[in-house]
This record gives sequence, C-alpha cells and structure tokens, in this order.
Amino acid sequence: MSAAQEWPRIAVVGAGAVGGYFGGLLARAGAPVTMIGRPRFAAAVEREGGLFLDTLQFQQRVRIEASTDVSAVRGAELVLFCVKTVDNAEVARALAPVLNADAMVLSLQNGVDNVEQIRAAAAIEALPAVVYVAASVPAPGRIKHAGRGDLVIGPETERTRRIAAIFGRAGVACRISENIEGELWTKLVWNASLNAISALGNAKYGRIAADENARKLVAALVEEILAVARAAGVRLPGFEDPQAALAGALKIASQLTEAYSSTAQDLQRGKRTEIDSLNGFIARRGAALGVPAPVNAALATLVKLAERADAADC
Repeated sequence: MSAAQEWPRIAVVGAGAVGGYFGGLLARAGAPVTMIGRPRFAAAVEREGGLFLDTLQFQQRVRIEASTDVSAVRGAELVLFCVKTVDNAEVARALAPVLNADAMVLSLQNGVDNVEQIRAAAAIEALPAVVYVAASVPAPGRIKHAGRGDLVIGPETERTRRIAAIFGRAGVACRISENIEGELWTKLVWNASLNAISALGNAKYGRIAADENARKLVAALVEEILAVARAAGVRLPGFEDPQAALAGALKIASQLTEAYSSTAQDLQRGKRTEIDSLNGFIARRGAALGVPAPVNAALATLVKLAERADAADC
C-alpha cells in the first residue's frame, strides 16, 4: 500500500485493550477508525476528544469515531473482531446483518478456535490472527501499553497480504505464516501457561519468572499443552522440545515484567474471563483426545470459582 493510496475504512468491534491499541495505532497513522465499545468508553472518547494512547514510545490522543452500536461497522472494509471469546456468538450474530459483503474480518483474540465459533454462529468467514501485546485499560478511553505489539496472520493470500500492508503502514509488525494453526497454538502455550497463574496469584509476569515454584507450575502446564497439541496433530513451530517451549514462556514473562495477564485484569475488574478458551480448552480437548491435563483443569476450575466469587460480591 503506497502513501498515495487512501486508507480503507476500519471498524473495531470491542474497544478494549487489544482493539484500542491496534485500532488506535491505525487511527494515529491516518486511517478512519470507528470503535464500538461500552457506553463509558464512547462517553469518554466524546468528552476527551479522542482515545488516549500511553505507549512505550509515545503518549498521544488520537481522533476516532466511537459508538455503542454494532451497526456503526456499516461500510467498513476491515473489521477488527476484538470482543471477549465468551461473547463470540452473540456479537457475530449482531454483526452479520450490517457487515459489508466484501469486508475483511480479522479475529484479534485469545484462543485457537475463534474463527470456527464466529463461522458457526453467523456464517462470517473471519481470518485468524495471533496477537502479541501487553496492554490494559486503566480508565475508559485510555490505553496503557506495557510491551510488544505485533501480529501474525495467515496463510498467505491476497487478503492477508493486504491486511499486513495496512498494519505495516501504521508501523505495526504483521507477519504472514503458512502454519497459522501452529502459531495460534504457540500463543496458547504462552497464555495457558501464564495467564491463570498471574490471575490467581495476583502477580505480574515478572514475579512468575522470578519464582522457582511458579516456574515449576509453568513447566507442568507447558508439558500438558504440548501433549494435547501432539495428539491433535498440531505442529508448533520450534517447539518439538518441551524445554524450548518452557524457555519461550518464561522469556515472554521476562519481557513483560510489569504486566498482569488479561485474565488477571478481568478478575481485578470483576469481569468474566476467557479461561474457557485457555486452560479450559486444553482440559476439554485433552479429555476428547484421551490426554489427561489435570493441572490445566485445576487452574480453569479455580479461575471459574474466583469469577463466581466476584459476581457474588457485586
């Protein structure tokens, strides 16, 4: 995409940390971006005159359009689907009637089976993306960036090349992989081995990497995840050796020392987590394949109990 070309119209469905960060960078680069979020988000953007990005490289308020109505995606050529996985079916069904026939829908979500869920709910052919970013929402209309900020999409097609070019124009590294399933599972290794520990221990990633017993727990989770992946016939790039996968997980934790996991952030705010798409998914998939995953099952159960405790306190 050359500088002379016009930007496509972009919509972000789910203006949380991930949608706010990547949508915000696209808007900062000059793209017309509409973000659909909760009323507090839309009110804050209207009141403050934009979305505030507090990143490792800059602090800036960027102009966006904000709405609470999914119909605001009408006319968008690229739709970033960034809702929590628990909301996939409901949001997909609301999106389908207002989606342009040729719109590209990109799932920027945790987990490995979101595009299948979106397709099953509303016959939308979304494209998968692997998201590597540490970001949070300290207040409505504000995004706090703590580390990384890159994407993996695939396989290579005209549509994925175009999407990569759009993000590249905004300064976002976006790699195309021919093994996108393996890339999604690689990210699942990181998420499922770290997120629940961060949440249940109320610990930033750096504390996990520095604690010997926490590292042992990460190792047990990684071994179970890799066993389930092998049984499912998934090839994880570079992870034939469990020690390499463990080292990768601990490297992520060391890179993002000051970040809480998204699961931890959800529990801190009394929100439903995506644990069913992380450790819960591994436990269910393992059971279906005859591969025990008791540590993943235990952490998923504990996070669900913590969710219910938060709900009971509300």
